[in-house]
Amino acid sequence: MARPATTEYASFYNNYINKTNVNSVQELIATYANTLNNFFNSLPEEKADFAYAENKWTVKDLLQHIIDTERIFTYRALRFARKDTTPVAGFEENEYALNANANNRTLEELKDEFVAVRKATDIFLGSLTDEQLMQFGTANGNAISVNAIAFIIFGHILHHKNILEERYL
Repeated sequence: MARPATTEYASFYNNYINKTNVNSVQELIATYANTLNNFFNSLPEEKADFAYAENKWTVKDLLQHIIDTERIFTYRALRFARKDTTPVAGFEENEYALNANANNRTLEELKDEFVAVRKATDIFLGSLTDEQLMQFGTANGNAISVNAIAFIIFGHILHHKNILEERYL
């Protein structure tokens, strides 16, 4: 299955999909899974509560956001791959962050959760057939393919990895 065509997702996802440099879901997993786990597992404890500016998320908030977003997008992919065409609502990331209590958790707990969620996502995405990857659904009022969702999941993590490298570490 090739990279998603621009007709498979809303244009505001271009930034995430363009962060990836591979041509299939299998290549996403093979190329990025270990690299991302290694990067996030290497986040230093002394930066856990750091925010680069006032009213910005801490490293722990950011990691929790990545985890929550991956869970939401994987859920969407599961529904659409199983031919459930019931539209799925969007989510407000800032409300999730306010109510996640990430700063009451340890960075180590968040890292463990990140690795577990990533592993579950990779196993799920790796199990999908080409037919399942080409299934469409509606999320946040926009048509999207399962294939595009897979690329968005990885692109979203890569986006935040870049932010961490540029502004936090």
